[in-house]
Amino acid sequence: MAEITPLKDYRNTGIIAHIDAGKTTTTERILFYTGVIHKMGTVDEGNATMDWMEQEQERGITITAANTTCGWKNKKINIIDTPGHVDFTVEVERSLKVLDGAVVVLCATSGVQSQTETVWRQADRYHVPRLAFINKLDRLGASFERVLGEIHDRLGANAAAIQLPDASEEKFKGIIDLIERKYHVYMDDEGSVIDVLEVPEHLKEKVEEFRATMIERLADGDDEIMEKFFEEREIPIKDLKAAIRRAVCKNAFLPVLCGTALRNKGVQLVLDAICDYLPSPLDVPAVPGIDPSTEEQKAYEVKDDAPLSALVFKVATDPYVGKLFYTRIYSGTITAGDQVYNSSEKKKERISKIVIMHSNKQEIVTKASAGEIVALVGLKETKSGNTLCDFDHKILLENMKIPEPVVSMSIEPKTKADSDKLGLTLRKFLDEDPSLRVDYDHETAQTIISGMGELHLEIIVDRMKREFNLETTVGRPEVAYKETITQKVVGVVGKHVSQSGGRGQYGHVVISVEPNEDKVKGIIFIDMIKGGSIPREYIKPIEKGIREGALNGILAGYPVVDFTVTLVDGSYHEVDSSELAFQLAAKNALKDALHKGKSVFLEPIMDIEVTSPEEFMSAVLGDLNQRRAQIVNLGTRGNLKTARCDVPLAEMFNYVNAVRSLTQGRASFSMEPSYYSEVPKYVAEKIVGAKQQAAGKKG
Repeated sequence: MAEITPLKDYRNTGIIAHIDAGKTTTTERILFYTGVIHKMGTVDEGNATMDWMEQEQERGITITAANTTCGWKNKKINIIDTPGHVDFTVEVERSLKVLDGAVVVLCATSGVQSQTETVWRQADRYHVPRLAFINKLDRLGASFERVLGEIHDRLGANAAAIQLPDASEEKFKGIIDLIERKYHVYMDDEGSVIDVLEVPEHLKEKVEEFRATMIERLADGDDEIMEKFFEEREIPIKDLKAAIRRAVCKNAFLPVLCGTALRNKGVQLVLDAICDYLPSPLDVPAVPGIDPSTEEQKAYEVKDDAPLSALVFKVATDPYVGKLFYTRIYSGTITAGDQVYNSSEKKKERISKIVIMHSNKQEIVTKASAGEIVALVGLKETKSGNTLCDFDHKILLENMKIPEPVVSMSIEPKTKADSDKLGLTLRKFLDEDPSLRVDYDHETAQTIISGMGELHLEIIVDRMKREFNLETTVGRPEVAYKETITQKVVGVVGKHVSQSGGRGQYGHVVISVEPNEDKVKGIIFIDMIKGGSIPREYIKPIEKGIREGALNGILAGYPVVDFTVTLVDGSYHEVDSSELAFQLAAKNALKDALHKGKSVFLEPIMDIEVTSPEEFMSAVLGDLNQRRAQIVNLGTRGNLKTARCDVPLAEMFNYVNAVRSLTQGRASFSMEPSYYSEVPKYVAEKIVGAKQQAAGKKG
């Protein structure tokens, strides 16, 4: 890896999937076959290379996205192994933001699961080209063709098999390459000795049937193949491979591969497909940004000698070197010792060291160029999502989409002496994890941490104890409710008038407030002031007052969301008016508008999918109905029954123990945030009562 790799031979690839589909096992085999490691670990034994955190090894799940580099077929492959659990979805989000391609791993038994759909949508958002690998074909209930059908039906992909398994479950023997019409048989347990044979006679008809489907679907995504398809000519292998690559790079075709990573079958073919079909940095469009001074769109070519543009997509703390800033370089070159410009924070930074990451180990390099994913050391002001560029060629790249937290809990140190330590520790976690929120509840005098789920917050607390020797006491997890207005109100007056000797304070605004239409998210502020009734310099403070006022609603102090405020009128005083006065006037107006507009609670609704043996499904459904569930779909997956429903998060705490008890431990479920919905009146009364009780205890 010492020699310089041409840009066309880079592959920045992620491994993405639902939890327990086999991502980490697949990555472990990739590292073994590419010579990075010499002994394969397993998730069950807690010795997988990419699951290096103690919590990952103990729980058998991936928590943090781990980065490594390997080589195959003269290609340099940067791989990010991402978590599958919904609580750590931000790790997938920021990985996909900087990757050029991805391998979607699916379990041949479970098929397309809810988190598979989530990571698929995330990849769609960033236009990431993909391959699919149907894994675990040796498992009981495995069905390649059923999962292939689910990829079409549930993901809406223009997918086709480019490989075919010879049988499944315990009879799984080998893999047929449909492009070259070759039969791959694995001769040893390690999967290193492979015989490449002609297709057996009894499989030839099936191979031709699937091959014809592959070419037909490929023709839908590539014009050159379309012409040859209608001419009914035999298409040369070289042309087929080139067409697959073109169609994959423009997200018009999804090649589907197969195998079983745990049994060491099919992984080398996945590596071949990554090299042959996934794009290099040159095959994807230049990443656009804006010029911070003019706000005009601009983009730099993916070249080493172009101006620097790089995105810091992750910050992690290393016990030996301090903070590591994981960075994707889109253009230009970074050298150790360079001074760069952080256009997000408007600060200059100096890079003391550049390292290539191999899971939690580091390889020091002197410089890194366009197309590379590296970690930088020595930055002081930089945060996750910040842009690094040249001071003379400024550019600001688009930040990542960070999901809203859905679960909160109180946290306090066990000893008063650790109060300052708690603040410093939480600040470090906030730098690392943009999906974590920390607030202080003045009513209850508590520090509140909010995250993506119970497990997310549990891991944060566990890391505090292990990494920072900080013992804490935590409250019961609570739902991150929100408030919103339900009726339009017009002409709401807000005033702030104060006179206590000397210069007074005067601010006066008139606003209209209404719910957002068509599920438009966020707070929209519209300035309709005409004729100078409020000077221009006070408009921004008024908007700031509205947004600050929305942080604490009138019902129980939860954030107010999804409404439009129109500033229609107001007045000012030549001497006594100030930015602060108008800010406070706007807050007062919003508070009054929420009362008049009948503000209500919103609660997070989870998309849950339960898979259970048939004999337990009626008990599972009965329990879900008691939890206010809305059944969306009932189905069958192999010899198991599935139920998909929308359930309020408030009803789902500790569900894992309940479903195990109901099904003798034989059911599984996955859950992810779906949308916010109005809370029933009797539940709203409970929420207000609980808040008042908590405030009363502290008082």
